[in-house]
Amino acid sequence: MDTPLTETPARREKSLMARFWQWEASGILVALVVLTVALSIAADNFLSSYNMTVVARQAAFVGLVALGQTLVLLVGGIDLSVGAAAGLSAIVGSIALTQWGIHPYLIIPFTMGFGFLLGSINGVFVAGLRLNPFIVTLATWEIFAGMTLVITKGYPIRPLGEKFTVFGQGELFGVPLPVLIFILLAAVLVWMLRQTRLGRNIFAVGGNRDAAVLAGIRVGRVEFVAYGMAGMLAALAGILFASRMDAGQPSVGEGWLMGAITAAILGGTSLRGGQGSIVGTVLGALLLAVLANGTVLMNVSGFWQRVIVGCVVLVAVLVDLLRRKD
Repeated sequence: MDTPLTETPARREKSLMARFWQWEASGILVALVVLTVALSIAADNFLSSYNMTVVARQAAFVGLVALGQTLVLLVGGIDLSVGAAAGLSAIVGSIALTQWGIHPYLIIPFTMGFGFLLGSINGVFVAGLRLNPFIVTLATWEIFAGMTLVITKGYPIRPLGEKFTVFGQGELFGVPLPVLIFILLAAVLVWMLRQTRLGRNIFAVGGNRDAAVLAGIRVGRVEFVAYGMAGMLAALAGILFASRMDAGQPSVGEGWLMGAITAAILGGTSLRGGQGSIVGTVLGALLLAVLANGTVLMNVSGFWQRVIVGCVVLVAVLVDLLRRKD
């Protein structure tokens, strides 16, 4: 008589490990832990509360942009204009505060709405007219960046006032408000992608667009919403950064595009669409922030940071390729 197979502790452990490595963000989590341990040993002040706050705040701004970029990548697109959209939105929000008389507490939702409008422009051309997203967002990147310079003539808009700067400079229970906003929105997006029809449709469109059309999914609407949300989240990052600096700087968002795409890719989001996770993107943003902070603490030249980030991206892509082959 055959005896039923029981799950031994060794087999259970092997199963858990297998499921862990199948997770898109497994590699980035391991890399983040290893890097954190290494820097804590190499730099005595790395794990100080002040330095951890710096790292978290740095991750939050780029991370917010990366969350929106993740949504676009999941539907099989790409948005090169997010950095410029963040800058233009920050300027418009600053003008609305200082010149149009909008209440400081209404500036953030106003700016997010403006950012959604900017993202919707990309959505119209990509989803409505079926133009190449790379070309469209490359063009709008130049348009948004140019409009920022036209409006400001290269000069910052300041001051923004204490009632508004609290959003970028304030803390709650010792945690910077931008970090709390980043965590909250990441949690909302995790829920949206897992529990709502829109979230399931985003994965379906990115996984197989033709099959999604045959299934009755309004593909154009899903793509439009993804680009709109990318613009909205970029605008939020831009206006929070302006609040942090007490000024609407024309240079806001200039270096965020590469960081946003890198964080998403490091977190396991596929450039082909249909695969990725918000949690992975959050970990990717944290890794980039830890890496940048570590190079500063170790007195590594800032010029090498871009080289290091590029190498990290290549390694992440190779690891992702090997995992897909298994």
